[in-house]
Amino acid sequence: MTSRNPPIARQSDAAGPVSFSSIIDARPVGRVQLAVLMLCGFVMFLDGFDTQALSFAAPSLAKEWNVAPAALGTLLSAAIFGLMVGYLALSPLANRVGHRRVIIFTTATFGVLTLLCSFASGPTELIALRFLTGTALGAAIPSLVSLTSEFAPRRRRSSSVLFIYCWLALGFVAAGLISGVVIPQFGWRAMFILGGVTPLVLVIALIAFLPESPRYLLTRPALVHRLRALLLRIDSAFPDTIVVGMETEDSHARQRAGSLVIELIRRRWLASTLLLWIAFIANLAAFYSIQSWMPSIVSSSGREPSVVIAATVLTTVGGIVAATAIGPLMDRISPFVTLGVVYVLGSIFVGILGMSLESSPWMLLTTAFLAGTCVTGGQMSIVAVASLIYPPRLRSTGVGWALGIGRVGGIIGPILVGAALGGGVAPMAVFLTISLVLIAAGLSMFALDRRSRAAPAGA
Repeated sequence: MTSRNPPIARQSDAAGPVSFSSIIDARPVGRVQLAVLMLCGFVMFLDGFDTQALSFAAPSLAKEWNVAPAALGTLLSAAIFGLMVGYLALSPLANRVGHRRVIIFTTATFGVLTLLCSFASGPTELIALRFLTGTALGAAIPSLVSLTSEFAPRRRRSSSVLFIYCWLALGFVAAGLISGVVIPQFGWRAMFILGGVTPLVLVIALIAFLPESPRYLLTRPALVHRLRALLLRIDSAFPDTIVVGMETEDSHARQRAGSLVIELIRRRWLASTLLLWIAFIANLAAFYSIQSWMPSIVSSSGREPSVVIAATVLTTVGGIVAATAIGPLMDRISPFVTLGVVYVLGSIFVGILGMSLESSPWMLLTTAFLAGTCVTGGQMSIVAVASLIYPPRLRSTGVGWALGIGRVGGIIGPILVGAALGGGVAPMAVFLTISLVLIAAGLSMFALDRRSRAAPAGA
């Protein structure tokens, strides 16, 4: 959608036009930015909790409904398929209605749909509900990332995005810890009741405190007064001035490009886009395969429930710990080389994890943690890498489509794992195959590094 980004009406000519991003860059992080960061982080947390809740409910659900592994794989992939649809088809609605409305509406929607999952009477009904839930979650995440980026100063933009993705991972961890208490006491349906009610409570805080996207307000002359009020919330002494949304050249570039999506796969960006998509697909295939099937695989080996939960949770905890190191390394070294090395190490650790399934508990838990540092840590970090490849006019679309296309791996991975296990393939062989998939992600990152050296990203 093209627009002329009308300026804020000014009351004096004392100050010249400035961009909103320069206003944010020039000021310390204040209450408004922190509120955006925390509220977006909380929504991501509930996204992670909701996504992972079914994985921990799966063993109990499969027994109650007598679900075969292949059918269980389809059930586990339903929400991931919905995520892809939400990313690709619904997230562009934010350009018309604003990120704030999208976040509030989708949070309420996935809360209601998750609550309805607790009343499902069979696999078919639950698959449909999980697909719709995933669609709402997929529409929300690009807006969460975009809003976080808009309110973060340039010096902290990558770390801010990585921060809210850490909350997504914390949601995975919380699902594991809470399921260990809730499911034995109240059954698997209680996980969906909890996962449905909590977002509905959060909606109240979102309505009260979440600001609208400044870029969206700049494209709506009737809403200019709201941007002025927002600026005063950021700095009560803010001077009268004109605020513009985009640099002039970006605005013109947007007008020349008939379709941002088509531009992603034109000659100039085709190779980088395809390499990025390969990395996303491979990383998310490994990530969702491990997260979705780890509880069932470890449980089938006769492990205690506490070991099942700990092994799955540690794959996520490892990613959170790794993110604190990966981010600074990406800033100091090439981000592509850093992430490429992470994926190669992940391939090694996932292979060792597969060989540790029948080992002592401490060996299993240690390798689960190490695998998580690379698989989950890579999944959180690749979003920041994606934002470095494209210029500003393509950044949001490029990141959103990479997330959406990446879900192809997230969908196919758990389904293929279910089919393999149902066909008698040993779990160790499954994990060794997953380790090879991560090699493809690493090679893609190294190829992107070579391209970035030949032609710097965003040039």
